[in-house]
Amino acid sequence: MTLNYASALRMLNEAKENKIKLSVAHYRRAQPFFNRIKELLDEKAIGEIRVVQLSYYKKSLSAAELQIQGNHWRVDKAIAGGGLFHDLAPHQLDLVYYFFGAIQEVNGISFNQAKEYNADDVVSGNILFRNGVLFSGIWSFNVGPESERDHCEIIGTEGKISFCVFGPQEILITKNGAPEIITFTRPEHVQQPMIEKVVKYFLGEGTNPCSAEDGAEVMRLMERFTSR
Repeated sequence: MTLNYASALRMLNEAKENKIKLSVAHYRRAQPFFNRIKELLDEKAIGEIRVVQLSYYKKSLSAAELQIQGNHWRVDKAIAGGGLFHDLAPHQLDLVYYFFGAIQEVNGISFNQAKEYNADDVVSGNILFRNGVLFSGIWSFNVGPESERDHCEIIGTEGKISFCVFGPQEILITKNGAPEIITFTRPEHVQQPMIEKVVKYFLGEGTNPCSAEDGAEVMRLMERFTSR
């Protein structure tokens, strides 16, 4: 949403005081794929949710890749607020917030492990949601190509749901030892479902698909994960 949590709060408050409509582009929460996951959770398809584990590993950007302006800004803290975590993790964290709601506790740690640029390249974080769901995530942007990973697993009392956030849109439901796969076709324009909802909101024909409050809360999570 912004470079940091403080600036997100300023935007939120300005919008409120001036009665301006503000939506945040966490567009994945509008895609049918992720809404189907939310429906499964709300329907208790795998029982009561206990634990969520997310792991996202990417290979290091090469020296040549870092020279490309389209890549370099992503690890320039003055422009991006941090490293690749700040570019990619907001979409992942918004989804778990969208799925599980209000947050009770949050903590994390981040540091610059490979020292290939100034921003941190490894982050871990934990969230305890008020409904008792415990989230644990780890992001590494300095692994070898063979170790790349995009995986989220939601574990319940009667089964589990596994999926990628940025990869193929397949939901794997495992229950009573029997796997089921639900496949979606990625939208040709990934932000189109969100844009349609925002337009309706601006025209007074629908609700805000992602409020400034939601966006600011994700910024708070990121800041708590990377504050030390």
